[in-house]
Amino acid sequence: MEKFEVIPAIDLQDGKCVQLRQGKKEAVIFSSAENPVQIARNWVMLGATRLHIIDLDGAFQEEKNNFEVIKDIAESNWVKEKAKIQVGGGIRSYETAITLLEIGVDRIIFGTAALKSPQLIERIASEFSSERVMVALDVRKGKVAIDGWRETTGLNAKDAAKEAERTGAGSLLFTNIDVEGLMKGIEPGIIEEFVSSVSIPVVVSGGVSSVEDVMRIREAGACGVVIGSALYKGKIDWHRCQSLAV
Repeated sequence: MEKFEVIPAIDLQDGKCVQLRQGKKEAVIFSSAENPVQIARNWVMLGATRLHIIDLDGAFQEEKNNFEVIKDIAESNWVKEKAKIQVGGGIRSYETAITLLEIGVDRIIFGTAALKSPQLIERIASEFSSERVMVALDVRKGKVAIDGWRETTGLNAKDAAKEAERTGAGSLLFTNIDVEGLMKGIEPGIIEEFVSSVSIPVVVSGGVSSVEDVMRIREAGACGVVIGSALYKGKIDWHRCQSLAV
């Protein structure tokens, strides 16, 4: 089994590191004035071996994006030498994916594009290997949501997971929207059921609010967990979580 990873989230909006409640762009529950590059460096200095970076403006299909910030993080010496980076948020074209891979991003996270353009997943996986491709499945009441969570499809999450695996994804990111950003805990049974539906690694995000949640996610068979709001709001202890990364 792969090493279990505890991965801090760096969600970018208007060039700042933020955390949203339930993925709603107006529901900002945390915003830092600190440079996101320094925030990334800080997490790596604390022992993070992978960073989870989401371009929220890209996810919401805004005219602006946070590419320059992502580039600065990826090219930061400390980050480049010590940690891997996975990036998502509005990546809907081959050209965008290639640009990110070329600046040092280890893994591209495809969300909406994985459902609307599965051939894109196949192409990147074929040219760069499945390990460079992660498909994000954002799930609301068992169904996959797309376009920045604004539209819930009729597609069952487990069926979507199997299809992503078939098209070449090397890993999956499972987010339970129903608990995301609320910091009230996870639903272990749903996670275990999802993880058992595929044979590729699954990273879990959404609702993580305690070290016990992290333990349950690991016990459910996931290979990692992304933590955002609970870390930034001081509700969960980073060092205790890190002790589970074995």
